[in-house]
Amino acid sequence: MNPGSNRSGILLVDKPPGNTSHDVVARTRRLAGTRKVGHAGTLDPLATGLLVLGVNSSTRLLTYVVGLDKEYEAVIRLGASTTTDDSEGDVLEVAPAGSIGALTDQRIVDGLAALTGEVLQRPSSVSAIKVDGKRAYARVRGGETVVLDARAVTISSIDVLGGGPVAAADASGSVAVFWDVSVRVVCSSGTYIRAIARDLGDALGVGGHLTELRRTRIGPFGVAEAYTLETIDADRDLLAPAAVAARLFPTVAFDEAQAADLRNGKRVDLDDAARSEPAPLAAIDPAGLLIGLFEIRGGTARVLVNFPTDGPAA
Repeated sequence: MNPGSNRSGILLVDKPPGNTSHDVVARTRRLAGTRKVGHAGTLDPLATGLLVLGVNSSTRLLTYVVGLDKEYEAVIRLGASTTTDDSEGDVLEVAPAGSIGALTDQRIVDGLAALTGEVLQRPSSVSAIKVDGKRAYARVRGGETVVLDARAVTISSIDVLGGGPVAAADASGSVAVFWDVSVRVVCSSGTYIRAIARDLGDALGVGGHLTELRRTRIGPFGVAEAYTLETIDADRDLLAPAAVAARLFPTVAFDEAQAADLRNGKRVDLDDAARSEPAPLAAIDPAGLLIGLFEIRGGTARVLVNFPTDGPAA
């Protein structure tokens, strides 16, 4: 993109470890030549994987991406708990070797099964949830003790991909035995994978924390489609708003007169086939561009949000 570009669309980025989501957004702003870049859900610096970024007016589409289901691959280390429920925190307690020796694949599978379904999950204390106007992680780093309220989430599945005993250095530098479990998690928005690691460790009586985390999917978008910061081209790889909307919503094509009316906020009569569609729907003009999102009321299309026409992103 040229500096000051007003082109809109969605970029799929494979975040590297060590970078914050804000780091990725800042880099993308420079690549895209615009300040208007947002993301649909953060990833911790430890984590890698899919970030969905909106550019210019397509930041409005992120509202509809944030709440989609997500898929992760992670490694849970059983045998030690940490202050952050991941490997970036200080070790609180290391389980004795005998406790690790008593673990079995079946006990782990059963423990994970108990964490699936519609559950109440207590987020990690170092999450980005605000407590009295301040992020929980900022309060923890400031020396406060933070215990967040449990919230309802849906964990559709936790599949064990592999694992077993491993020898690694403990907090004192001595070699200790842990049990690493590789898992794939499909869950609702708002689920904390670190909390799954913590809760599994607690249930098995050995403590647990996350050592690896990779987000592989958000709704219909997969990490296989994403580009790294080194390979992404903000012009070439920008997904057109209409193409993105078609993956998120049912679409309805409008003729030029109808498209003009919708863009001006007017209501448009629809035929019988379109009246049966649920809201929101994506309105597409004859040029294949996204007009906006609408709902149906009384047999007419009513605009929910319009998108400026800045040309196709391909």
